[in-house]
Parts: sequence; structure tokens; C-alpha cells
Amino acid sequence: MRCSAMDQDPPLDKWTMKDVHLWLVTKVKVHKSCADVFYEEEVSGDNLVYYTKEDILDLGIKHGPAVKIMSHLKSMNKESQHKQEDVPAYVENWTKEQVSQWLVQYVNVYGQYADRLQREDVSGDCLVHFSKQDLRDLEVKSGPATKILAELRNLKTKPELTLKPNMDQRPAPNPTTTELGPSQAAAPKQEETCDQIERKAGITVENECEKIQQTFQKTSGTENQQPKTWGVKKTESVVENPDQAHKSRTTAEIHDILEDLRKEDLKKFHFQLRLYRDSKHKPFSLSSLEDKDTMDTATLMTDRYGSEEAFNVTKHILKEINQLDLVLQMEKSQGQQAHNFSKAVLKREANQGDKLRNLLTCGGNSLDNYDRFVVVVNKSAPEQIQHLQFLMKMKLFCVLDFDPDSECPGGLCHSYTQSRLANLHAPSQYQGQMDTVIGNLNLFKQTSWVFCNGRRNFDDDSSKELDYKDWLRKSCRHVEQLVGFICNPEVFRHGRILIIFLLLSPVDTEKDPFFDTYKCFIKHIEEESVINICECQDTYLKWRELIQDKCLYDIDKFSIYELNLSEISGTITALDPFGQPSRRLLPSSGSSAVVLTQKDVDFMMALDILCLNQCENIYDENSSEFHDLRIRVEEEFYKGGKVKWWNFYFCDKDRKKPFVKRDKFENLKKMVRAQLRDPSNVCDVINLFHNPGCGGTTLAMHVMWDLRQEVRCAVLIDNTLPKIEVALQVRKLMQLESEKPSPVFLLVDDSKESDSINDLVNCIYKSELDSLNVSKSDPTNCKVVILNCVRSQSPKELYKKQGPMQSQYITASLTKEEQMEFEKKLKELKETHEKPENFYSFMFLKSNFDQKYVVDLARNTLENFDFSCKKDQLFAFLALLKTYEAKSEISLSLCEDFLGIKVIRWQDESVMDRMKPFSDFLIIDIGEKWGVCKIIRVLHQAIASACLEELDQSFSLKVSEITMEILLCDLFFSEGVVKDNFMFSVQQMLIERQLKQGGNDREPFSPLIDKIHNQQGRQTVQDIFVKASSRFVKSASIPQALARYLCIKVKDFPEALRWAEKAKKIVENPYTFDTIGQIHKTNLKANNQKEKQLKSQNPEDFNKNIHLAANAITTFKAAQELANAEDEPEVKGSEDELDDQPRRSYNVKGYVGVLEIIFLVFDMLGRLPFFDKSDPVKKMYLQTFLQKALPITSVFKEDNEINNRLEEIIREHESFLHTLKSEASEMFERLESYFTFIKRNSSEYDSKNRSTVATLFREYVVLFCTKSEEMKRERQNNPRLNVQIDIEERRLLLEEKQANRFAGILQYLDKPDTEDIEWITTCYAFLQQQQFIDKKQKTRDTTNYILSNIILYLFNPKSKLVKSHSQLCALLQRTLNDVGRWYPFPDPYYLALLLFWPSSSQENTDIRTYIYSIQKSSRQRLALFPNRSAVAHFYLGKGNGLKRLISKPQLDENFTDIPRNTLAQNWRNGHIFKEKEIMKRLQRVNGTIEQGDVFANYGGLKIPVRPALIGGIRSGYSTERVSFYVGFAIKGPLAYDIQQEK
Repeated sequence: MRCSAMDQDPPLDKWTMKDVHLWLVTKVKVHKSCADVFYEEEVSGDNLVYYTKEDILDLGIKHGPAVKIMSHLKSMNKESQHKQEDVPAYVENWTKEQVSQWLVQYVNVYGQYADRLQREDVSGDCLVHFSKQDLRDLEVKSGPATKILAELRNLKTKPELTLKPNMDQRPAPNPTTTELGPSQAAAPKQEETCDQIERKAGITVENECEKIQQTFQKTSGTENQQPKTWGVKKTESVVENPDQAHKSRTTAEIHDILEDLRKEDLKKFHFQLRLYRDSKHKPFSLSSLEDKDTMDTATLMTDRYGSEEAFNVTKHILKEINQLDLVLQMEKSQGQQAHNFSKAVLKREANQGDKLRNLLTCGGNSLDNYDRFVVVVNKSAPEQIQHLQFLMKMKLFCVLDFDPDSECPGGLCHSYTQSRLANLHAPSQYQGQMDTVIGNLNLFKQTSWVFCNGRRNFDDDSSKELDYKDWLRKSCRHVEQLVGFICNPEVFRHGRILIIFLLLSPVDTEKDPFFDTYKCFIKHIEEESVINICECQDTYLKWRELIQDKCLYDIDKFSIYELNLSEISGTITALDPFGQPSRRLLPSSGSSAVVLTQKDVDFMMALDILCLNQCENIYDENSSEFHDLRIRVEEEFYKGGKVKWWNFYFCDKDRKKPFVKRDKFENLKKMVRAQLRDPSNVCDVINLFHNPGCGGTTLAMHVMWDLRQEVRCAVLIDNTLPKIEVALQVRKLMQLESEKPSPVFLLVDDSKESDSINDLVNCIYKSELDSLNVSKSDPTNCKVVILNCVRSQSPKELYKKQGPMQSQYITASLTKEEQMEFEKKLKELKETHEKPENFYSFMFLKSNFDQKYVVDLARNTLENFDFSCKKDQLFAFLALLKTYEAKSEISLSLCEDFLGIKVIRWQDESVMDRMKPFSDFLIIDIGEKWGVCKIIRVLHQAIASACLEELDQSFSLKVSEITMEILLCDLFFSEGVVKDNFMFSVQQMLIERQLKQGGNDREPFSPLIDKIHNQQGRQTVQDIFVKASSRFVKSASIPQALARYLCIKVKDFPEALRWAEKAKKIVENPYTFDTIGQIHKTNLKANNQKEKQLKSQNPEDFNKNIHLAANAITTFKAAQELANAEDEPEVKGSEDELDDQPRRSYNVKGYVGVLEIIFLVFDMLGRLPFFDKSDPVKKMYLQTFLQKALPITSVFKEDNEINNRLEEIIREHESFLHTLKSEASEMFERLESYFTFIKRNSSEYDSKNRSTVATLFREYVVLFCTKSEEMKRERQNNPRLNVQIDIEERRLLLEEKQANRFAGILQYLDKPDTEDIEWITTCYAFLQQQQFIDKKQKTRDTTNYILSNIILYLFNPKSKLVKSHSQLCALLQRTLNDVGRWYPFPDPYYLALLLFWPSSSQENTDIRTYIYSIQKSSRQRLALFPNRSAVAHFYLGKGNGLKRLISKPQLDENFTDIPRNTLAQNWRNGHIFKEKEIMKRLQRVNGTIEQGDVFANYGGLKIPVRPALIGGIRSGYSTERVSFYVGFAIKGPLAYDIQQEK
């Protein structure tokens, strides 16, 4: 069939395979290799009629030819041809490189779109057949696709374009052909016959082959046979570029090698070739190799595999058929040919500066396109270092350094650390849990510099440089783990990190750790994410050859090798990465300014520092770039994004359009300024309470912006760092670049617990103690003011509770003035933005938080909601999370995975496109975790909540269904998905309990669980918790929350207990044990209540309740033991950090639980017929039974079945019941010691516990301290027992007043009623006169008597009951002589500190002995609280005798005008000792610090004391003279306000 006669030939369905092949070559004019594929796949005309574009693509044909073929095919089928008829004819002559050039230079589309079309062989004759859908199929977005087609049509109205591709994009002109002029190109060509075409192609190929053979003869170092004549039968198109020429040379060489095979060996070769499967290309079929000679075989292989792979496949198969000589011959020739070819290609590489920019920025203008860079570098020379300063500007995640001298002067690491902060690591430090490694190494915050083969200036064996063999054995494994960590998708999402191999010296051999590291990266990450920068071409050639040989991969398009290091540095430095001025300035003393260096910023990684010239001199403010930035930043903020410093800057630049000032703005600014001027405290806290989403953080940042030129400002952006480290960074900011410190204004956002702020304040105070000289010289400049933003549902109540001196609040309500300001701002926005009405967060605030606004908004947007659709599901998930967990995050990449979006690098908006129409409610933001992950969220909590309500009302979609759908989605819980914060949010949504409005107690359940319970009840709640527990298998909080729900809401105690036990199996901590105890307690209470209502006694129920009580007491004791064992200051949490109550809140809850159970049992016993508490006689039976004075068998009772069974049960549990009274007494004593001696952390929980204990003690008194009537009768009947009765009566009354214990008497310091302490003193004076058989009781009574005397003296020094100082000393000395040094209670030794403490004129050398004894006894007695700080009840004053003992309440009397909370804070942080009233009354004691220990010095006597505050002395074991105040605590003397003495 002739091409010229094609139209008159048989119809398409009658064509043979050869007809199809000829039509493709001559009519469609595609490359012969494309036509060969159709022939190999046996495509005849009757098959072709059914072909679609997808069928053609499945053959391996690229997109450009496929569209062209399909267009011609539709034309033949009488369908409309997709060819653009109004496109100039010369376009069809464009090569694919010229098409790419036209797209980039004239259409201005992204470079990645042009590259994609070029890779798909879209030349001009293909492009004219493209429709919009064809472009969309190549992942070109709708906008660019429409623009491309429009520009293509517009070419007809413009002069002909002159396109000149780069040398590496097209071959040199063929000397045997002449270029067509425009008129010739446009003129219609006369159709040639197939014979003419084949003849012309054959001549061209022969010419090219002769050139190739000449090249081989010149470059090859081996004697190869001359290739046989190919003949015109095997035709090839004109070689178009160097790659095509390389392919032809490879074909010729394979042909030469195969010519040396015998016929039988060639058959074996064909057989093995059919079996070859180690390629992404499909294997050859039997028919495709049948009757093929050596030239046919070589051509087929290079067409299918490409040059490099075909060459390697040939070697592989020759090895399989044992042709080793030919394999050796191929390997010898391969090296020289690759070297010569590489040089030829390198000569054609042009404009590598643009290439470098594109590789680093993905065709953009900024280094911000990548989240982080990883640099792998080998040995450098000193002269190279000056040209590597560009590394300072890059956001480096880590540097893998193979130069052991890098840290030495003249090395790269040494140079980098002169300007930037880097943490120096070894590869082995990257082992362990991902989050732990990131936290420990400060990854994402500071650069990690990893020495991968030695570190010269370290002497240990692990830092020696190793030869390759030893490196493989000792270090390779650690480097591989390091690379695996970097490439983990949980650390960096695909395409968000760029690996840069920086070759500063040659890599000559594959046996090089640097090359092994490259191979390791290629195993884990796509080749396009690894680029190579070489210091010279020779280094590159060796590197490329190694990778081609060992990795079968050509790195040329990802490599830079023609630029010198100076040019590379200049190119990268010119890019704009950060949007910061070159010199950032901070205010300093005397209205001066200092420079904030990048190294300082690196050090203060927890702080976002606001400079006085923030946002200045970054852009040309008259440029379109600056205008676009302003529009974008304002749109993001008013839509619902976080406020940025830019927002304030833009408003400052345009004074006519100021930022909206909230009503509390000026008041808050005045408060901050006032605190900054107050020199009395080193650190002050101002709390700003606000409703979520009402603009609290924005108000705080606005105040900070206004004060940035007066004070050094910073925002705390990392709450995970230890507070002491944050304090050190704050001090660094205060003292930066100036001898004189400057005050600091610190913003802490979204703080929930006051303990956290108090810890930070104490640590800041401690850090100031480390620089005492500075603090003393200028206290007003050594000032830190913390503005603490606290989200709350009841900000006004918290404000009232806190007081107006230290707090401010704003609510979700605008004043009239604020509403007018928002109206004015809307008018301004209309002038610069197209649709400001779509700024929904702004409009919601402007509407004065009108719920109707968001309800209408939700109803209109959700009109066509369909929960079966993926995007609708995702929006429901986002709305649920935002409503019930305000700080929730879901990563953008996880959304892409859920929606099934194929990731196109740098196309973040694709999710937003897919999410329409809901995308108007969404915003993309930067997640808080590590500061690099992009997240997506709903604009405002009110909008999210309104959407959930609309889904419920209009679509009957409950929040439970949405929650369950999240838990059922396997993707969210699969390995390798970036989901940490999302999973955390889901768990918090289920378990986090809110504070009750206006109170300190928490709600029993999370708001979400409450909602589901109210809507659907138990079964749905339980189903959700059960599914959640199967997803979060390591979380004890989920089964714990379910157990509490079943206990409190449902009263299903057996099921609740089962889930509580499951939680305990996951992790044993005070909370899981306490949950079990609380279930037993609630069960017991419910049973008691039920029996009271029924007014009946069932012995078996009683028996069951006794068992419950015993189990509860055992569990509460176990919980308390675990709590006591925990470290106090900052408890290291278990793996399950999601407890639904704050850490460090347990304290003494276990002891309180034991007491509650005991009194429930007392109540149960008091309702038994023979122990009825309402009957005085029967109540006496109960008292004597519980005191073990009366066995149950001796108790009078009616003889009936119930009483007999009850007696049996009590006998069975008699030993347990007999312990309850003494157990209660012991619990009261322990709790009394805790409340008296120990510093408490959480007033919320301690106040509740103290109230409970006080209530229970009153019940104890009623039950056990009511024998006065009996004693009166006994006194009348038996006068000889009067004295004994008096003793017993007084002891009962002392117990009733909680004065029978040392700790109880100490509590009377806080009770100003003199009568009580006088009566107590009188009682103990009476008891002192009696004869004691029990020596322990005598000692206890004596110490209590001495203490009551001291307290009475403080209240009424002139009281006749008070003994003199000398009398008390003598009495105490006798007691000390009796008890010796090993008494188990600290009470007598504590009194020894009070009465025997030395003075300037009198020394008591035994005081050291007493301190040793008090420390030992307090450890034994207070072993329950081993890590808790003790409270000082007395301080050393300036008088003599008892006058020099001053109690804390006496000192507090001087500060009645200060709010209670402020005063308590001043005591906690030590500020109180700066007050004049304190300094007047207390005596400073001289002492020394030696080896980190503090001593009070009296002549030659050195008394050990402990610093009262953590960090009260400097580190470094410096020996210094100091002075301090002394306080007396039950664990020994304490030193307060330690100061160096000159």
C-alpha cells in the first residue's frame, strides 16, 4: 500500500499490520520506533478502529505522539479532528524543545509544565492536535491549559517567533540538510511515497553510522571488529540530540558484540532475553524476537530499554550464557566511551546558573519552596570555605560531613559555627523513637551537623577517621539509619526536602563512604529529590561515571558542574529565602539599638523575636511584589488565619487605615508599661483571659507591636522546652550585645495551667540569680513581663477571681465603638479586595459574634452536602475537630492521601480545589509541630460548630457518626502516614475535660462525649470508645475514660471495672489505679444510697459491700504509693501523655480515697440493727467494737436470722474492720503532715482534698470523741478515777481540735484565736504533771507543750501560761537527752532548731547533730513525700530568745493591701524578701557556698542549710561568701534570698 494512494486504499478495518505501520510513518509522521511498537503488538486495522488514547498510552507511546495518532484516527473515522485549524503552519515544524521554550518564554507557564510536555515528546505537530483535556491529562491545571490553547491560537495574529533552544536541547544543524525558511515551512509539501521516504531515511542512517564508527575507532582503546553494513532495510530517523546519538552508538556496539556469537549462542541469548524480568519494561515476546538477526536484536533492545539499561542487560544475559570474554570486552570499552560521551554532553550544557536556581527553588524565586535542605559534603580545602557562605542562608535540617577536619580552623563546620548555631552530632544519635530524637537533638530548630567519618579534634576512639573497610563495619549502619530517619515520611513529606551532594573533592572509587551514602539516599528517596553540586567538571565526570555504572542512573539533569564555587555562592545568595531585613535591630539602653545576629536567633529557638525594624527594608514597597504580598497577607488574616507582624506593619504604613484596636488595648498597654517600670520584682505576669476565637492573641500581639521600640519583645513559640531553658533564652535576649541589660516583654499564648506559668516565672528568677551583679546594679532593666493569654469559656469570672491588678479580659462581644471600627475597616477592605464579604472570620467578628450569621453561612454552603463523598467526609472531620479541639491539626498531605490526590510538587492548592464549595471555610496554615508541616483547618470554631448543627438538622448526620467514620478510616492509622498531631487531636477530642464554668472542678467527660451521650446514649458512646481503644492500643486514657463513663453515667460497675483494669494493664500509674478505686467507691456509695432508700438490710449485700471497700482501700493505697514515687518538679510522663487531667494533680488523692471508703464502712456499720448510731447505747457498741475493745460476739443483739448472718459476716471480716479506726487516724495524721509541712503545687486539687478531709474529720469527732456524758456519770460513780477521766477527757478534746499532733498544733499559727491555743497549752501543762508509763506518749506531749508555748508567745507574749525561753530550753534538753539522736519523729529536733539556733554571742555545737537527726527522721516520717519541698513556718528574726522567732503569718500582716494570690506568688518566687518590711524584721546570716553546699557560719561553727529555691545557687561549684535569711522547716533549715558578699 502506497502512502500516496492511501485515501483510495481499503477501509481501515481491512488494513494489515504493515499497512498500519506504513500509515503511522508516512501519514501521521510519528517516529519509526512508535510505529514499530504497533507492529510488535500485532495491531492491524480491525484492532485499530477500537483504540482510544488510553490504549495507545498503554503501549508505552508518549503523550504527544498518542494525541497526534488519535487525532488522525478520528479524522479517518469521520469524526471531527482535534487539530487547531487557526494555528500557523510553522508551528508543526517545532521540535519538542522549541515547544518547551515557547511555553516558558512566551506563555509564561510553570517550568514543570513545560518539562512534562517535553518528556512526553510533544512537538509542534503534536501540540496542534491537543485539546484542553489532553493537557489536563498531563496534570496541567485548568488555568494554564486554557492559556496555552489561547496563546496557540493567537500566534496567527503575531509575527513568526524565532525559537532557539539551548545546545543541550537540540542537535547541531545537519550539514547535509538546509533549514527551511518561514515561507517554505508554511508551504504545503508534496506527499512522498513510502519508497522515497525509506530511501532518504536509509541514506541518513548510513551517514550517521559511519560517523559513529569513526568515533568508536578514535576513542576506543580496544580493537573491535568493523561493523557490518546495516543496509537500508533497517531505518532510523535523523539523530536529533546527543542522547539519540548515544543510543545509536550503543546499538552499534551491542550489534558488534552479538556478531561474535555463534548461531546457537544467539538463540540462547534470545531465549534468556525473553525470560529477563529485572526491568520496569515488559519482557520481549516470542514473536518479537523470531527470525531477528544481531542488528535487529540490538535495535529492539535499545528502543525498549534505552542506552544504559540495554548495555547492562546485554552484559547480564552474556553472563547467563557463559560468554564471559565478551562481557569483559564490553566493560573495557564502556569506561572510555562513557568518558568521551560525557565530555561531549558537558560542552553543550548552557546557563547552569538558571539550572541551579530552578533545582533549588522548583522554578521559583525563593528557597522557601523546600521545608529544609540536607547537605552531604566531603573533604574541603581552606581556600574553598570563603565561597561556601551560602550555607548560612539556607534552612539546613542537617549536614552530613565526611571531613574529619571540618571543625578545625579552616574547616567548613568551624566557619559555619562562626555565624550560625549548629549542634554537633554523630550518626548514632539518630537512633530511637522519632519524636524523642527530634526533641533531644533540637531538629527543625537548630542545624544538626553530623560527623559521618571521624572528628579530628576529639580524642576518643569513636571519633577517629576510619578506612573504608572499618567504616563499613563500624559506622555504615549508623549512617544508613540516619538516612532512613531523614527520608521517613513522618519526618518529611514527599518533595518537601532537597538533598544536596556537595562534592568539594573528587570521589575516585566506589569504595568511598560518601558514595555509599549516595546509594543509601537513592534507596529511600526519589532521584529528583537529590541534586549534585561539583566544584569542577573532572570531579563531576568521575562522580557521574560511578553512579551510571553502579546505580544505572544518569544524574546530568540534577547536577551543577560548570559553575565555580564563587558563582554558586553568588547565585544562591541572590535568592530570597526568609523575608527578613539584612540587619535586625533590638532596642537598647539610652534609646540606642543593637544588631540581632542569626546565630543569636538560632540560640533563642523557643522565641519568635520581634525587632524594632521588623518587616522594614525587605521589599521595594513600590513594587507589585510588595502590593501582592499585602493583599495576600491581609486576605489570609481577615479570612481566619493567624495574625502576622506584617498585618500591623501594613496598617502602620497607611495611617489612614489603622489596625482595629480593641477596647482593652490601651488599658493592657498601660498595665505592661507599669509593670516594666516596677523594680520590685524580676518577673511579673499579666493574665489576659479571652474566649476562643474572639481576638485575644491578636490583641496581645498588637500591644507587643506598639511596644517593640521601647522593650525587647518575643513570643514563646515552643512550650515543650524545659522552663529553665526558656528562662536562659529570655536572659540571653535581655543581655544581648550590651553591657547593660534591657527589659523583656514575653507573650505566652494559649496557656491552660497556671502551674506552667509559675514554673516559668521561678526559672526566670533563678536565671537572674545566676547574674546577680547585673540584677543588683539596675533592677528596672533586669525586668521580664509575661503577658499570659489564657483561653477560657468564662474569662470574666477568671478576671474577677484573679483581680484587676494582674489581669485583663475580653469576651465574644464588641462595644459600640469596636463595632464602628469594624464597619470602617470593612469599607477600607472593599477598596483593596474583591470580595471582603467572604472574609468570614472578620465578618463574624463584625457582626458582634452573631450566631445567626454563621448559621446562615453554614446552611447556604452545605446545601448539597453528601457524606458518601470523600471531600464532604473530610470537611465533616475538619468541622468536628475544630469544634471540639480548638488547637486540632490535620496535615495537608494526609488530606491529599484521603482524597486520593496524586501529589504534584508545589501544588498545595489542589486540596482546596477539590474541597469546593467548602474551601471557603478552610485555610492552609503552618502546623505548630516542628514548624514545617502544612495543615488545613476550618477558619473559626463558631463556623465549624454551626456546620455540625446544620449537618445534624438538615442531613441527620450526628457527631457520633462523623467520629466513628474517622475511627473506621484505615488510612489515618496506617504506617508511614504523617498523622501524629491529627491522632493526638482525635484522642483529646474524646477525653479532654473542660473546667466547669466559674469553678476549679472539671467536667466528668469531654464536651464531645457529653454531646453524644445526650443525643444517643450509652451504646453509641461505648461503641466509639471501644473502636478508639482498638486504634490507640498504647493509650490508657481511652479505656480509662470509658470506665469512668460507665461508672458515672450508666452505673454499670462490672463493665466499668473491666475497662479500668484494661487501662491499668497498658500503664500502671496513679491515675489508672485511682480510676479502679473510684469505681469501687462509686459502687459502694450507690449501694449505700439504695439501702437507705429501701430501709432494709440484706446481709449478702452487706457482705458484698465489705469486699468492695477492702478492694477500694487496697487500690487507693497502691495509687498513692505510685504518686509518692514520682519525681515532683517535672514528672516524666509515661508513653501515654494524654491523661485527661493535668499532671502533678494527684498529690494525696489516694489517702483521701482511703478515708472516704473507711467512713462509708462506718456509715454501713452504723445502720446495722445492733450498731444503730441514732441509739446512744448501740453507738457505744460500735465505738468499742471499732476500738477493738468489744468483740462482735459480745455485742447485744436480737436473735434473728438477719442478725445472725450479719454477725457471721462481721466475724469473717473482723480483722479488716478492726483496722479501720487506726487506719483513719493514721490517714488524718499523714494528711495533716502534708497540709502543714509540704508545699502544695495545685491549689485546685489541694483545696478540694482539704475540704473533704475536714468534713470527714468532723464525722470522726462525732463518732469517736463524744464520751463527756459517760465520763460525767463515771466520775460520780467512781471518784478515785477522776484524774484518769480528766486525762482521757482532755485527750479526746485535743483530738477533736486536731491538737493531739505536732502538725495539728502548727496549724494554729494561721488561726488568730488566742483562746484555743491557750486552752491547748493548759491541757498539755496538765498532762505534763501526770505520771507517764508510755515514754513515746510523754515525748509527744512534751514536744506539743513546748510548741504550743511558742505559738502562744507569738500571739500573746504577756500570757501567764507562757514559759520562759530558758524553761522551754531546759525542758527540751531533757527530752532530747531521753530520745537521743535516733528518734523516729522530727518534732523534738525541729524545736531544737527554734530554741538552740546559735547567735553572734552564743554557739551551740550540738546544732549540727540536731540537723542530721531532723533530716534522718523527716526522711522516715515524710517518706511518703520524698521529693516534695517543705514549708518554713518560722523565720530567724533580729531579737533574742523567743523574740527572734517570727512566723510567716506575722510577716504576712505587713502586706494586707496585696491580693492573696500575688502575695502567694511573691513567697513562691522569693520576691517577698526584697520588701523593706521583711528586711527590717529578719536577720541576715553570713555563710559560705562550698562544693555546691550552703553553710551558715557562726565563728568556727558551720551549719549546713539547704537553698529554699531550686537553683538558688549558681552552678559550677564556686566557693563564695554569701548571706541569706534562715527559715525553719520540718526537713531542716532553709536559706532564702542568697546573695554574694563582697
